[in-house]
Amino acid sequence: MNELAVDLARFQFAFTVSFHIIFPAFTIGLASYLAVLEGLYLKTGKHKYIELYHYWIKIFAISFGMGVVSGIVMSYQFGTNWSVFSDKTGPVLGPLMGYEVFTAFFLEAGFLGVMLFGMNRVGKKLHFMSTVIVAIGTLMSAFWILSVNSWMQTPAGYSMNELGQYIPEDWWAVVFNPSFPYRLVHMVLAAYLTTAFVVGGVAAYHLLRSQQNHLARTMFSMAMWMAAIVTPIQVVVGDLHGLNTLEHQPAKIAAMEGHFETQKGAPLILFGLPNEETKEVDYKIAIPHLGSVILKHEWNGEVLGLDAFPEEDHPPVGIVFWSFRIMVGLGFLMLAIGLYSLWLRKKDDLYHHTNFHRCCVIMAPSGFVALLCGWITTEVGRQPFTVYGLLRTADSVSPVDAAAVSVSLAAFVVVYFTVFGAGIFYLLRLMRKSPTKYEKPPEAIVPVASEGGSDKESLSSSNKLTM
Repeated sequence: MNELAVDLARFQFAFTVSFHIIFPAFTIGLASYLAVLEGLYLKTGKHKYIELYHYWIKIFAISFGMGVVSGIVMSYQFGTNWSVFSDKTGPVLGPLMGYEVFTAFFLEAGFLGVMLFGMNRVGKKLHFMSTVIVAIGTLMSAFWILSVNSWMQTPAGYSMNELGQYIPEDWWAVVFNPSFPYRLVHMVLAAYLTTAFVVGGVAAYHLLRSQQNHLARTMFSMAMWMAAIVTPIQVVVGDLHGLNTLEHQPAKIAAMEGHFETQKGAPLILFGLPNEETKEVDYKIAIPHLGSVILKHEWNGEVLGLDAFPEEDHPPVGIVFWSFRIMVGLGFLMLAIGLYSLWLRKKDDLYHHTNFHRCCVIMAPSGFVALLCGWITTEVGRQPFTVYGLLRTADSVSPVDAAAVSVSLAAFVVVYFTVFGAGIFYLLRLMRKSPTKYEKPPEAIVPVASEGGSDKESLSSSNKLTM
């Protein structure tokens, strides 16, 4: 394989997975949010929760569908562009991806129809159970996919056969590999925060139009509680995940921090321009010793730089360096939004502070951007390996020409921007509509016969009973 074909295959997979990841992340959080809304409705009897449920379930259904379609496309690429990778890792990763289909996807597909169309056809408890099961299914999907990707980052529990394939020896070690627990929690919390800021941004948009919109007030309050509670937890989990990465993938940490040289008392480089030719970070703004304090918990702790590893094993520093900073920067902005919402809540000004609402509208897509930057940091930082330290990317691709990959890449770009662009446009149109009182469809209303009453009176009586 020539280098151009490898780069095109990598870019194609990066393009498709970037489109795909935003939909599962959103539906993971939104499914749990819907379960909470329906649970609160059943517990309190307050109709505002079921009205918000019906507002967001349409958005969930479309997002779920786009996530499924984009995920199917990705799996085909393992056979077209990455057949060597599939052959060598299939005995380990194939069963894990199969478990995701047999457990998570079957749960989601089995109960999604009841969740979407069964509100007026099954009992309240059965419908709520269906919503909860779909939410559990999305979390189980994250479990298996993160297990697959984490094994590629920190492989464990395997051996190699005479064909050069990785064979599972200990499934417990394969599934619960060293980085998996940290990455799973980090991803699930990221999905919840992504959803919270979308919900908060939509609510803020409607509060800017009318501060008396009680449904917008409810979802804005719930979103801000999520931001205030989950963001600090995510900061702690992110730090633990970073320490785990330092233990198992120190070259990735060196690229993230912009450390070209091993040093004691390493600084924390806030900003700068990594120069891979001179092995320096130009125009850097740094805080002395803070890098060692964060990574080693010592004032003069030694932090490995890229010079500790063979140059052919270095990841692309510039991309990893900046994607990491964008992710962290957005994380701290989320933290500021969450903490400031507590202050406004205390002052009883949460629903009236228009400048804060404008900030929340701007921050609505921040979770998606942070999520993508986090995945870029993870995946590009693993280079030049597909299975870290074992299987190089250049040795993982299929024997296809650059021309063939470029044609399929161009087709993906056109189709994705057309189809998913239209889907995202429609989602935004749904979000622009103000949440309103939910009315049951006409076919769900059964006229109640009454002595001496007209059909019109009976229908009116039935409507009252269904409110």
